[in-house]
Amino acid sequence: MADILKDASTKGGHGADLELAERVRSLIADIEARGEAAVREMSKNFDSWEPEQFRLTEDQIQETLDRVDPGTIGDIEFAQSQIRKFAQAQLDSLHDVEVETLPGVTLGHKNIPVSAVGAYVPGGRYPMVASAHMSVLTAKVAGVARVATCTPPIGGGIPAETVAAMHLAGADEIYLLGGVQAVASMALGTEFLEPVDVLVGPGNAFVAEAKRQLYGRVGIDLPAGPTETLLLADDTVDGEICATDLLGQAEHGPTSPAVLITTSRQLGLDTIAEVERQLETLPTADIASVAWADYGRVIVVEDNNEMLGMANELAFEHVQAMTDDDDFFLANMVNYGALFLGPMTNVSYGDKVIGTNHTLPTQGAARYTGGLWVGKFIKTVTYQRVIDRASSAMIGEYCSRLCAIENFAGHQAQADIRVKRYGGVAR
Repeated sequence: MADILKDASTKGGHGADLELAERVRSLIADIEARGEAAVREMSKNFDSWEPEQFRLTEDQIQETLDRVDPGTIGDIEFAQSQIRKFAQAQLDSLHDVEVETLPGVTLGHKNIPVSAVGAYVPGGRYPMVASAHMSVLTAKVAGVARVATCTPPIGGGIPAETVAAMHLAGADEIYLLGGVQAVASMALGTEFLEPVDVLVGPGNAFVAEAKRQLYGRVGIDLPAGPTETLLLADDTVDGEICATDLLGQAEHGPTSPAVLITTSRQLGLDTIAEVERQLETLPTADIASVAWADYGRVIVVEDNNEMLGMANELAFEHVQAMTDDDDFFLANMVNYGALFLGPMTNVSYGDKVIGTNHTLPTQGAARYTGGLWVGKFIKTVTYQRVIDRASSAMIGEYCSRLCAIENFAGHQAQADIRVKRYGGVAR
């Protein structure tokens, strides 16, 4: 029986707030109806941003890069080199397929990148420079010909490091534009921005809801919710490292769940005490303390099997295993976005630099999908060819009978004409 040392004061909920959803719907409808004029009004009202044009010129991009510290450029390039290596390895694992299933019958599939991607890179309190690597760079490795990117202005100006990351990742177009107006412009197209095929990238609740409503007109990466982190730990680690790793993700937002499941009651108690101590000095404690109070949990369980069962049921975005048998979790975990094994790695590494993608499923979506990777930008399409008369006639006989079961007379006729022409008698 699990022993709950600290429970969440709220379990939260799924789906968008109805008022927010209606507000987003009206904004999208306005952009669809009035195009750039609506976008300009929203940019002025929401971001106090009224540029002559939203797209940055080559000169503006270069001037922005020149303002970024060379050391920062080097750090961005290092992160992007790691992400590029892993994305390339993922791409290399995808292969076209062609097989002869019957004499003269060839079936195959091809992997084709989508033509255009829109990548949103958030700004505000947390300018998510790393999101440029994860979305833009991954799309370019996948072979996407055109990647348009949007990021909001910060303090009425260009967020230099974010623009540098976009450019270095290979963005073909960079727009200084935020919020619903940005993702809707990319999805629907406006006078200044050609529409894209797929929208990717994190954002606030308005951006997430806009992507949800636009899905179907364009593809999206994932349904997005608050960041989630789950620690699976035993007495091989201490409360300080557990508290640090919980708060490191709780600072994302006031509704971000941070959960510790442990086989050590003492570790649980130590972690709770250490969280309170660290919150006294953490610069982002105003956010992290709310997330911890409302969504933080510490649960003591009997053994690794109980820990595993609870972790798979939660299906969290990030799962960090720090135990005497981390490979047990690697072998048996099935519902998670990304798994971090051992105390020498952590979620922040994955968020920023180690090479795996940080755009991951939340709110239980890990039960049915993984995170963003090159495959999200690739369409696997099939083809067939039949060059043997006898095989065409034989398949046609089966097809004719199966169509008759379903009362599809036109389908049946397609089969019957080939049976007649290529060697058999329709039945």
